[in-house]
Amino acid sequence: MLRKILLTLSFITGAVLLAALGYWNISPEAEKAPVAESANAVDFYALNAHSVQFQADGKLHYEMTSDKVEHLKASEITQVSKPDLQLYRGTDLPWKVRSERAEVSADGKQVELIDAVRIARTDAKNRPTVITSSRMTVFPDEEYAQTEQAVRIEAANGVTTANGMKAYLKDSRMLLLSNVRGQHEVR
Repeated sequence: MLRKILLTLSFITGAVLLAALGYWNISPEAEKAPVAESANAVDFYALNAHSVQFQADGKLHYEMTSDKVEHLKASEITQVSKPDLQLYRGTDLPWKVRSERAEVSADGKQVELIDAVRIARTDAKNRPTVITSSRMTVFPDEEYAQTEQAVRIEAANGVTTANGMKAYLKDSRMLLLSNVRGQHEVR
C-alpha cells in the first residue's frame, strides 16, 4: 500500500514538473530572442486632443485641438491629424493655423504642416489675411514659418501668389522667394 502511494505521488510530482516546464517554456533561445519594434510603433496616442498654453504673464499663448495625436517611440516624432491652432501670443487677434496633418519634432521646436495648410488672421481694422500652401514648416518659438511650395496670400487689397515664402509672424512680414504674381485693388 505504501508502495502504491509513493508511486502515485512520484507520478503526480513528475507530471506537475513537466507541466510547469511546458507552461513557462524555459529555453535559452526564447530568452535571447529580441523583440522587433517597427519604426512606426506608437507608444501613446490621444483622440480629440485639446491643449492650452499660457504665457508667463498669464495671457493665452495658444489653444490647439486635433482629431488624433500619436507619438512614435523610435523617432520621438508626434503625428497630429487635423490640427487646428489658435496662436494668440498674448494678443486678442490670433493667427489661426490648420492643415490635414502635422509632424512635431522630438524637441517641439519644429512643426511640419502637411496638406491643405491654411494660416489666417484678421487685424485690428478687421482686414483678413489668408495664406494657403500644400506644405509649410513652422518654428513656434521663433514665430516663423517657411515653405518652398507654391503659396497664395489673400489680403484685403488683393491676391498674391509665389513659389516659396518666409513668414515672420510676430512682425506680420512675409518674404516671397520666386515667381511672384499679384492682383491688387487700388483704393
